[in-house]
Amino acid sequence: MTEEEYLCFVQPYEDALKNLRVRVDVLNQDYRRKYQNYPIHHIQHRIKQKESIENKLKTNGHEISIDSARNYLTDIAGLRVICFFVRDIYGVVNLLKKQNDIVIIKESDYIGKPKANGYRSYHIVFGVPVYHTDGMEYYPVEIQLRTMSMDLWASMEHRICYKGNKEAEAAKAFQDYAASLMRMEEAMEEFL
Repeated sequence: MTEEEYLCFVQPYEDALKNLRVRVDVLNQDYRRKYQNYPIHHIQHRIKQKESIENKLKTNGHEISIDSARNYLTDIAGLRVICFFVRDIYGVVNLLKKQNDIVIIKESDYIGKPKANGYRSYHIVFGVPVYHTDGMEYYPVEIQLRTMSMDLWASMEHRICYKGNKEAEAAKAFQDYAASLMRMEEAMEEFL
């Protein structure tokens, strides 16, 4: 995949990402106007880099090509929505699911059922309509919704275990940290 092919390929994913970012921001602002509160602390976004796309295709045993990326990857465009509390996450997800022009492609609730290592997050891939001069096509955008403590845990675990190759050494400690953070969140939510 050349750099020029990559840039042409990701353009509609960028358009879909912008579309979904605006939707999430509008929901947060509307919630603020109606309830003098807001569920979202902040939003991050990214388009997967060319090298990352190629590495993921290779790791999963797929040919490195535009067609393979289009057919096998649903996380080329990504949003990370950081909420205050777990109930805010489910509230945002429910509001997004009510929008009838986006479709659910894949959904994983790692809050209700955390991964064995302690990872907690809510992942949902939406097909987002992108309108161009020659018609409309849906493009996948993955949203990861986390609380601030889930994001702290995931960022530190990624840095220390995944990128630092210390997964075996730190695994038990990170399971304990995840449990402690979950208890802290639950205790704080009782003040609402």
